[in-house]
Parts: sequence; C-alpha cells; structure tokens
Amino acid sequence: MNSLPVTWFSEAILYHIFIDRFAGYDPEKNWEKPLFMGGNLRGIIARADYLSDLGINALWISPVFKTDAYHGYQITDFYQPEPHFGTLKDVRDLLEIFHRKNIRIMLDFVPNHCSVNHPFFQAALKDRKSKYRNWFYFNSLTGRYSTFLHYRELPKLNLNHPQTRHHIIDAAKYWLLLGFDGFRLDHAVGPSLDFWKVFSAEVKRTNREAVLIGEAWMEGISLRQLKTSGVRHKYLRWISGTHPWDIQLDYRSVFDGVLDFFFRHRITEFIAWKNIPEIHLESLQDSMNAHYARFPAGYYLPSFVDNHDMNRFMFDAGQDKEKLRKALAFQFTLPQPPILYYGTETGLSHTEAVDGRLPYADLQVRKPMPWQKMDYELIDFVKEQIIMRKKRRK
Repeated sequence: MNSLPVTWFSEAILYHIFIDRFAGYDPEKNWEKPLFMGGNLRGIIARADYLSDLGINALWISPVFKTDAYHGYQITDFYQPEPHFGTLKDVRDLLEIFHRKNIRIMLDFVPNHCSVNHPFFQAALKDRKSKYRNWFYFNSLTGRYSTFLHYRELPKLNLNHPQTRHHIIDAAKYWLLLGFDGFRLDHAVGPSLDFWKVFSAEVKRTNREAVLIGEAWMEGISLRQLKTSGVRHKYLRWISGTHPWDIQLDYRSVFDGVLDFFFRHRITEFIAWKNIPEIHLESLQDSMNAHYARFPAGYYLPSFVDNHDMNRFMFDAGQDKEKLRKALAFQFTLPQPPILYYGTETGLSHTEAVDGRLPYADLQVRKPMPWQKMDYELIDFVKEQIIMRKKRRK
C-alpha cells in the first residue's frame, strides 16, 4: 500500500459477531427462518466482559446499516443504523465501551450492492429518467438490472458513476469518524480495482490506522455471474484456472490484507477430514508455509476455521470436538491474525450442510449463540490458546 501497514492488526485476535444471532435475541423465535431474531448492539455490550475475559482484542461485527434482512447485507440506507440492531447512541456506546477495554471494532462494509428496496434503486426502477438511474446497471433494451451474483434482491451499484462512488466512500468515512477501526470489505471482487484505489486512499486520509481486509475470493462464481465482477482479466483467469492467491495479490496495493480462505480449506482437509489428524500436521504446516511465501511481508491473511457462509468446522469434522481443539491450537500458532466466529469457542455446530443451491441453507451456520448451554471446558481451552499466543508474540 502507499501508506505503512496498520501495525496494530499484527497482534489482533478477532471475534466475528453476527449481530442478529449473538445476544439480545428472542429465544422463542425460529432460527431456521430468515427473520430478525432480535440480536442487537445492546446485547453485544452486555457481553463485553465475556468477550474481554475470552482474551480477544478486536471484534468484527456484521453490517449495522439500515436493512430489510436479518443478516444486514441488504442495505436500504448506508448512513443509518438498523433499528432492529439499535440506535446511533447504541453504536457510540458500543465503540466507547469496547475501546475502553482495549478492544477494537471492525465493521462489515458492503459497497458492491444494496437492497432492491433502497429508495434510490426504487426511484431508478420506476423512472428511466431518474437521477439515480446511472447509479445502477440497467439494460437499455430490456430494463433488466445487474445484481450481486444471481440475487435479484441485490442490485449492483455502479461505483464508476461519480455520485454513487462519493455516496459509498463518504459512508465509509462517516462510520470511521464515529470510531470504527476499519472494515471487512464484503465481496471485494465485485467493485473495480480503480474504485478500491480511491476508496483506500480516502479511508487512509480519514484514519491512517484504519485496517482494510477484503473478502477477495472467486470460489463458486460461475462464468455467467462473472460479468458482475470487477476483477482484472476475469474471463481469461476464469478459463485458465488462475490460482486464488493470484487474484488476492491484485489487492496488495489497496488493502491491508485479505481473508484467508486457503487456510480454511487446508484445516478442513488435513484435520476435519482425517481419521488421525496428528500424522498430517507437518504436511499442513508445510502447506501453510508455502502459502505465506506467496505474499509480501506486511500483507495480512487473517485465518478462520468458521464463518457465516460455510459449514462450521465441527460439522465437517463429524462433531468431533477433539479435532476442533487441534484445529484451533494450530490456528493460534500461525503468524497471521486469527478470527473466532461466534460460538466456535463453545463448539456450536449444525446438522445440515450449507448448500448454496438451496435457499437459506446458510441459516445453519447462523444459529443463535447458546448462552444457556455453553461448553466452558472448551471455552477455557480457547482462552489458553489466546494466552499462549500472546506470550509467544511478546
């Protein structure tokens, strides 16, 4: 990057919170339906001591913006918090309380698309002469619009249009000035690299210590869906089978790092799917060493064993907690910042696989945090891994 790497992130131990399902939710509501359960910012604040005692020093929270979906990724206003999640005062209190505990907070930011119910899109949809028509990609003949992948409820924003670009970048600056410490950038392969260069420069001018971590991964994107991607030479790369890390390296000049999906696949391959994981640890370490060697120093590759879109590790490991222990112990020895997805520390799992071909299959990995049925022995194990990691890095 043009600026120096964000040094605080090198020691980050992150905890990934899915707001609607973490704390403050209504336990009587059915988590298997794509509806708001009631998880909120006040619920996160109420669990501040729990998170501090766990030993983490950074949070990554799902989108807080006004939305028409429980997960927050269908945004209807980039400048207002979602009432289901809380008020602007709740946002400020969250930041103040966690910063007081020396815990930084990254916000999930979604620049590529918005909800079909966003008022700007509705205006563009209803009137071809609307000033917002150029904020989106409409086919002049059919009137159809481009979307995030195949999701018709998520129209793609035209970030090459100056007014759209300013609106989104100014929104990012607004949340930074409120006190957030950086962004996890959703679907980073959607916008163009040119957009990201401007976005990054503006963010760093606003707060040079703000960290930018991209979700730069093309897995599962079909040739037909590729047209909505801003990746350079995308068709040639798709046809030639370009390695994922080659695409991730495209962003080394604009992001501080990218989420490490490679690690997630290797930890599954070498531990979750093996009968005797111990005999494969050396091969796993060799694989990770070779992986890290592909990237320049100072480019972060935060690791995770679980996230909100993929099978939880416990499911892939056949509900074997001993394998989860081995995976977490290995993860916390790596030189890159580790991420814990909420519930991983207590063995949260599911019984049905996440299948992208089925509607709402991802609800399986978005179960509510089981506060009434916690595995404190496993939680203590995770605490020990965090303590040992901090000692090793002194």
